[in-house]
Amino acid sequence: MDVSALLTSAGINISVTSLLLSVYSILRKQPSNLSVYFGKRLASVGNRLDDSFSLERFASSSSWIVKAWETSEDEILAIGGMDAVIIIRIIVFSIRIFSIAAIICILLVLPVNYYGNDIIHMEISSESLEVFTIANVEEGSKWFWVHCLALHVISWSACVLLYFEYKSITRTRLAHITGSPPDPSHFTVLVRAVPWSSEHSYSDSVKQFFMNYYSSSYLSHQIVYRASTVRKLMNDAENMCQLVKNFSTEEKSKLSLLPCLCGKPNSFEVLSDESDSVRENIGFDISDLASEKEYAVAFVYFKTRYAAIVAAEVLHSENPMLWVTELAPEPNDVLWSNLCIPYRQLWFRKIAILLAAIAFMIVFLAPVAFVQGLTRLHQLSHAFPFLKGMFKQKYIKQLVTGYLPSVILILFQYAVPPTMMLFSTVEGSVSHSGRKRSACIKVLSFTIWNVFFVNVLSGSIMGQLNAISSVKIILNQLAAAVPIQASFFMTYVLTSGWASLAVEMVQPLGLVYNTMKKCVCRIKEDQPNGFLSFPYHTEVSKLLMFGFLGFICSVMAPLILPLLLIYFVLAYLVYKNQVLTEMDRQDEQGGRMEEIYQQLRSAYCQFRLISQDLCKSGRMDHQGDQNSIRIHSQ
Repeated sequence: MDVSALLTSAGINISVTSLLLSVYSILRKQPSNLSVYFGKRLASVGNRLDDSFSLERFASSSSWIVKAWETSEDEILAIGGMDAVIIIRIIVFSIRIFSIAAIICILLVLPVNYYGNDIIHMEISSESLEVFTIANVEEGSKWFWVHCLALHVISWSACVLLYFEYKSITRTRLAHITGSPPDPSHFTVLVRAVPWSSEHSYSDSVKQFFMNYYSSSYLSHQIVYRASTVRKLMNDAENMCQLVKNFSTEEKSKLSLLPCLCGKPNSFEVLSDESDSVRENIGFDISDLASEKEYAVAFVYFKTRYAAIVAAEVLHSENPMLWVTELAPEPNDVLWSNLCIPYRQLWFRKIAILLAAIAFMIVFLAPVAFVQGLTRLHQLSHAFPFLKGMFKQKYIKQLVTGYLPSVILILFQYAVPPTMMLFSTVEGSVSHSGRKRSACIKVLSFTIWNVFFVNVLSGSIMGQLNAISSVKIILNQLAAAVPIQASFFMTYVLTSGWASLAVEMVQPLGLVYNTMKKCVCRIKEDQPNGFLSFPYHTEVSKLLMFGFLGFICSVMAPLILPLLLIYFVLAYLVYKNQVLTEMDRQDEQGGRMEEIYQQLRSAYCQFRLISQDLCKSGRMDHQGDQNSIRIHSQ
């Protein structure tokens, strides 16, 4: 890929991003979109925008950028919770480290790469992007010390910044935990794998066990029961009743549903708001439902928070598969359908999910191989001779090599987060937040494998398998291939980074849902949509993936650093705006997304060591692969 193809991709993505942000600034001013773009305000105070007609409502503005920029971390903590602060701190750390990397690599490494080989340079727009990478430095160059110096400076800067960043986050999270008001979940422990006894029920076994070992701090417990069909019907009826109550008084007596589909409005009447009158007509006592089947799961309540933490961390049996305890999630965070899963099945489920994820990665090799075919026009023209004439046109060539590969890969990747969320659900997580953390790790692992390693190692499925089998020379293969694929990573940052943030602002799913609700169902009352929970499993994994690319490619292909820096600055504004206006705290984890941050804190330092090994391997392997690199980059 040459510079003109990269500029074409950048121009397209800049235009798309600017257009979507302008559309967002107009749509957020429309009163009909209140529930889409101001869900937090609607859920908290229920105020509305000014319905009066004004031309200012149809003019693009940057007021949301100014407000997001001026919002402090304390305000983010008060509005969005500790999880939102963790996300913003990850972005701030990325901006700091890549600012240092961009200054060093653009001023020192890039000139060495560009003039590292005695070749005749063409115009900048016609130059291949390979001349800006480490592949253009001749073997044994006396300027190679510049790459080593930049690599060590960035590594030490990352370690120092990570130390102070993690120290600050730990202090903030500790203050948040100690300063938060008491919550029932703080005093509750989830007990699983309660042993079965023929003499006692599960409830009696739990009471007897904790009365023996925690007699001074044990308060009470609640066994989890299997939900019967009657209970499910009652829950559905309560949800429907709550939905009806949310409508205005004028719509309570007569509500029009789907008039355009049914031909005439269907009406129903709300008889009464009294729950007692309903209970009188029920032919059985609701308390009889308590005799349902018990599960080997219980919520145990303690008198002090310290006792709950101790009970959650202590091993209670010689058999680690019995009396398994952990701190209970909040009631609205519990994934009740997974509490009934026997604890012994979890290991089999995790193994099965691991095998399913590996199979999904293998299946995903097909679209990756197709994308790699688009980056190598000579192979594509050889396989399809009728395309040779089309590829001779300069704009078509720039579009195919600079924009289409990343777009196609991103379209296929839209299936990854829902699939990983399904895997995490089947895996047996007992909370929505835990399921999101598990899905985040899966999405990150999948993305690093398919976007980086599979794209780098080869452009065909057989090549990928051959590369994987050659474990001894994998560093040499990576060192020779990373500079080739640097152009693809740049376009991936443009498309999956810049454009995806603009799409996140517009909220297309929420906008379509709101339009269908108001135009088709004729529901005029504004209510918060169900799309407002922050997608941690997609956004956090995307931030960490771009950080991974930045650390690996900073010295090898410095041109990617300005693109990453712009992405993180834009993400800083977008996510702060989303926290202030739209995102709900229904899956608040108290900053436990920091655990992923902590796990990958040392991984980033290891990525720097990998980059150092790649640079050394690239110098040893450079002479033998120089001709093949030149051919592939055409």
